[in-house]
Amino acid sequence: MSSAPLRSPALRPHRMKKDESFLGKLGGTLARKKKAKDVSDLQEEGKNAINLPMCPAPVEVHPEDSLLEENEERTVIDPTSRDDPRFKELVKVLIDWINDVLVEERIIVKQLEEDLYDGQVLQKLLEKLADCKLNVAEVTQSEVGQKQKLQTVLEAVQELLRPHSRPPQWSVDSIHGKNLVAILHLLVALAMHFRAPIHLPEHVSVQVVVVRKREGLLHSSHVTEELTTTTEMMMGRFERDAFDTLFDHAPDKLSVVKKSLITFVNKHLNKLNLEVTELETQFADGVYLVLLMGLLEDYFVPLHNFYLTPDSFDQKVHNVSFAFELMLDGGLKKPKARPEDVVNLDLKSTLRVLYNLFTKYKHLE
Repeated sequence: MSSAPLRSPALRPHRMKKDESFLGKLGGTLARKKKAKDVSDLQEEGKNAINLPMCPAPVEVHPEDSLLEENEERTVIDPTSRDDPRFKELVKVLIDWINDVLVEERIIVKQLEEDLYDGQVLQKLLEKLADCKLNVAEVTQSEVGQKQKLQTVLEAVQELLRPHSRPPQWSVDSIHGKNLVAILHLLVALAMHFRAPIHLPEHVSVQVVVVRKREGLLHSSHVTEELTTTTEMMMGRFERDAFDTLFDHAPDKLSVVKKSLITFVNKHLNKLNLEVTELETQFADGVYLVLLMGLLEDYFVPLHNFYLTPDSFDQKVHNVSFAFELMLDGGLKKPKARPEDVVNLDLKSTLRVLYNLFTKYKHLE
């Protein structure tokens, strides 16, 4: 796998046929053969269970998909949720992130369920992010071997996330069973823990249909799975501040705050013949933040310490991170925002950073 841009065919799970049902694509099918009458009865039960009045989009049940063992469960993302733009964006952002992290491994992920279920990509991802080496077999094609690898990987993940994490919303069986919701929960947790240089869409939820067999009959329930909240909450920073209140309850006053901050920064940046008109964009590359800190603390910042004309995301993150270091040196508290949030044009994060400067340096002429 390390020698080809695409995963080896031998490592690729079997692709599902086009005519397989939605449940089949997610959970696979059970190979056990039943009598024709049993299959027919179960199919009817499955359709009746899933096509409930409250279900926003009926899910067709294939006869073989209905062959659940007693107390066995299938989880299906409602088709309407799959088509939601924010859900699609979340999946794309995570796939692009994985591919960026593993570019040197020459691994290309195209579909999360099919490419992550056997544990190999997750192993490589965790080793790269945590700069560690897991004691697992490199290539495992048997189901037992794949689950053993997943067990090792997920135990390592939980060890890293502890003690700040809530109970995991994934398991060996759910990941190996290609449960996309569980896979997304895992990836979001990893992205937040390792402060991935990405911007996850906030408030992404999906409707999930859970089908379980009890006493020979299929029963379904519909639940809402929250995949992302706000960046701050996912990062573990639950303390609300004035800007949360401002954005949530007094958006009409936002323009007043922005105007005051623009006046403050221009008062100093004008000394270098620089002027800010848009807080959302002009501080995103970190250049103005670095220069502003030099002006506020009355020193010259050597140009070799930052990128004066950054042309990549990483260079911009470097600039903002450097500006944060200068703020710490100046006696300010560590900014609540992440450098990546500022670079990603997150207005609330940028306002927080500038307001901290305003509070400390507003008396300067």
